[in-house]
Amino acid sequence: MSRKGTIIVALLAVLASVAALALWKAVPQTLHVATWQSMASPGPLSSAHAFLQEDCAACHTPVKGVQDATCVACHANETALLQRQPTAFHADIAETNNCVACHKEHDAGRSLRGMDHAALTDIIVRWLDRAPERHEGALLLAHVKAHRPEALPGNVSLASGMTYKETLLDCASCHKTTDPHVQVFGNDCATCHGTGTWSIAGFRHPLPSSTECGQCHLAPLSHYKEHFSMMSKPIAGVRNAQPEQCYLCHQTTSWNDIRGVGIYDHH
Repeated sequence: MSRKGTIIVALLAVLASVAALALWKAVPQTLHVATWQSMASPGPLSSAHAFLQEDCAACHTPVKGVQDATCVACHANETALLQRQPTAFHADIAETNNCVACHKEHDAGRSLRGMDHAALTDIIVRWLDRAPERHEGALLLAHVKAHRPEALPGNVSLASGMTYKETLLDCASCHKTTDPHVQVFGNDCATCHGTGTWSIAGFRHPLPSSTECGQCHLAPLSHYKEHFSMMSKPIAGVRNAQPEQCYLCHQTTSWNDIRGVGIYDHH
């Protein structure tokens, strides 16, 4: 390139830089921040935090990211978390700086209250290693402490679809009060259930002709009162039925699918 051409290119570069700087200064700084945030954001916030969409600093600390202290500043007064059995374990894993292990933001389609059981196990193991004397009475922590080996094969999936880490958790410590089986099947929920959903993959109900309903089902209290004799049995047309003889009235399609009657809910 000739000397003249080089000078022209250099002048054009300088002019472009000056124009860009002038444009930058002409735009309000708040717009610069909003533009940068929108470019850096991995995705929209959940509906619960949507009001913070333009305020990254409300949750993120420069260099450090999201800190538990920031979460607690807003959620410290949610005492219901510690009063309800399914969520009371939050008190046992306090000061672990791991809120984001389970409560993930900027993840469209994922519930902010989604549960990562493997992450919970990791949190507990790290905490037990750091402060083994803390919360000795916490059932969830005690169960992991009693059953974990020296090394956790975290990615190994068992027949139930759960990882080995997840099986270290004591299901009943969180789910006891919401157990629809009222502990008839014991406390080892993982025998049938996975951690992704309560429904049992591949579950097949016994044959409709089965008469062993009592192995899994318990009759409601109303079946041991006058309601059973005055309402349930006459409606089903089986006046001599006993409470444990579910199969005489009910069908396997639904508890409310009464033989010869159809769907009927009288409870």
